[in-house]
Amino acid sequence: MTQYWLMKSEPDECSIDDALAAPKATVPWTGVRNYQARNFMRDGMQVGDGVLFYHSSCPEPGIAGIARVASTTRPDPTQFDAKSPYFDAASKPDAPRWLLLDVQALRKTRLIGLPELRDTPELADMVVLKRGNRLSITPVSPEHWKLITDKLAGDRT
Repeated sequence: MTQYWLMKSEPDECSIDDALAAPKATVPWTGVRNYQARNFMRDGMQVGDGVLFYHSSCPEPGIAGIARVASTTRPDPTQFDAKSPYFDAASKPDAPRWLLLDVQALRKTRLIGLPELRDTPELADMVVLKRGNRLSITPVSPEHWKLITDKLAGDRT
């Protein structure tokens, strides 16, 4: 059964345009350093699941594209790279803490910003809109996915 997710990326690191320009429009989703988000990748996400590609930590955060999970998880090599901002000295190659999976960008959408998401009553209980939520990966209900992909993201830029 297909599941749906919202995955946040800082566009300075990897934007929807960067993902679309990558070979096979596929990028490794590196740098996840939250156990709950890691567990979503490890235990919940399956190849083919839908992804709302969300730009965060930027002047206009919001949903910027539609993607899909393109691989199963594997160790994130940035945790072992001392030059990486995602280095984790406590993580060992024989017992990695952090995982990644590949995400394949399918299409860019117009930016669906936080104000529009908040102003859509049907999305009021969407996890990304809940007070205090800072997770980089959150589940999306089938109803929210359908509303966003059919109605809000229908017109592309």
